[in-house]
Amino acid sequence: MIEAELDLETPDGTMNTFVTRPEEGGPHPAVLFYMDAPGKREELHDMARRIATTGYSVLLPNLYYRSTREFRMEPGEEGMRKMFELMRSLRNEMVVADTRVLLDAVDALDGTRSGPVGAVGYCMSGPFVFAAAAAYPERFAATASIYGAGLVTDRDDSPHRTASRIQGEIYFACAEIDRWAPKEQIDALEKHLAGTTVRHRIEWYPGVEHGFAFPERQGIYDKAAAERHWERLFDLFGRNLRD
Repeated sequence: MIEAELDLETPDGTMNTFVTRPEEGGPHPAVLFYMDAPGKREELHDMARRIATTGYSVLLPNLYYRSTREFRMEPGEEGMRKMFELMRSLRNEMVVADTRVLLDAVDALDGTRSGPVGAVGYCMSGPFVFAAAAAYPERFAATASIYGAGLVTDRDDSPHRTASRIQGEIYFACAEIDRWAPKEQIDALEKHLAGTTVRHRIEWYPGVEHGFAFPERQGIYDKAAAERHWERLFDLFGRNLRD
């Protein structure tokens, strides 16, 4: 595998981004990996590597770059307070702007195919990938939100409002036990998408909690559910990003 840390210049600063891809067989389709609230870290690097080993060039940006180059959540209340402060500093429009920079990087990366891309976002990034797929419909062929929070809200920038622009396929993995994305919110999402022509699938993961896909989330990680989510991701990307 080939790995690098790239510094991508944006109007708001330098977005440090982990990139990994196979050594051989390129150029590879690109997948954008959007982090959850605890930030860009080795646990996510390993997940990006798993995607890359199946034949993709994966870019994992630090979305908190406007505030810090490296966030490490400390245990306890103070660590949680700082994490929520950083999380609430982001807006869909900010990440959509960052995505333009990522797409430009895809087009310039060695061993990486320009054109349609895939994306996956976890937790806080569920709405970010949802919004990005609508903002760049000609580029996003396959998008996945894994226990995404805030997919349908009463805010003007709620990503469901622009969902009809999406041209690619989008998948939503939903944990049965999830205070950040309760059933009524997902039901509203399903009702809204049913009124569009967007190719989509909403799948419930019974008996598991928000965060089930993260191996280091003690007491929450569920191997069977995590493996199902990998199966769904690889199938989604394979259908839409392979020739």
